[in-house]
Amino acid sequence: MTVYFIGAGPGAADLITVRGARTLAACQVCLYAGSLVPRELLAECPPDALLVDTAQLNLDEITGELVRAHESGHDVARLHSGDPSVFSAVAEQMRRLDAAGVPYEVVPGVPAFAAAAAALKRELTMPTVGQTVILTRIAHRATAMPDGEDLATLGRSGALIVLHLAARYVDRVVEELLPHYGADCPAAVVAMASRPDELILRGSLSDIAEQVKAAGVIRTAVIMVGRTLGAEQFRDSHLYSAERDRHVC
Repeated sequence: MTVYFIGAGPGAADLITVRGARTLAACQVCLYAGSLVPRELLAECPPDALLVDTAQLNLDEITGELVRAHESGHDVARLHSGDPSVFSAVAEQMRRLDAAGVPYEVVPGVPAFAAAAAALKRELTMPTVGQTVILTRIAHRATAMPDGEDLATLGRSGALIVLHLAARYVDRVVEELLPHYGADCPAAVVAMASRPDELILRGSLSDIAEQVKAAGVIRTAVIMVGRTLGAEQFRDSHLYSAERDRHVC
């Protein structure tokens, strides 16, 4: 039997992938993060499936549930918000399953930053303006950042920066990025992306912190800072150019 780590998407129940929904419907056991995964998604599970909310479970307890389900001959859906490839805490679960000899697969999902970009109606990469997107967070008591990955260092690139898990520390974000991006650099915050209570804040590094605090946003939000957020004058992509030789691979 197999454990399936499934990306549930950023919040809206219909943003799970077709593969994710089909896999969920075939598993007799589903472990889900109740504080992040929409309850509507659980309707995809078989009617008699065992549903386990992991919000109050630690890593050992979660691993125990996965191993027991496997030993009982059940496929298991481990439902995570967003996409399992970033900030999902999946790596340590995989390591435990490797040690226990339990097979697993990963089903990707729509990441929060993609939902935030959709809400803003922005492409994050634009010709001549910006071609790089940095996904990161900032250090706080829970987890330190590795050497060289602090925000001040990353900001030297001038690339568009997407910050997860940082809304509570928006003042620090602004302080560390201001020297590299300037007060007029476009910034945006999307909270609860794709959900009915989605909130979009637009501004610049000069005012985004005050907007975040005034709105009371402290969690489930993505902060974006970079020139592509406000660019209107940029060269058309070569991809659809009339001058492109479409016979050349």
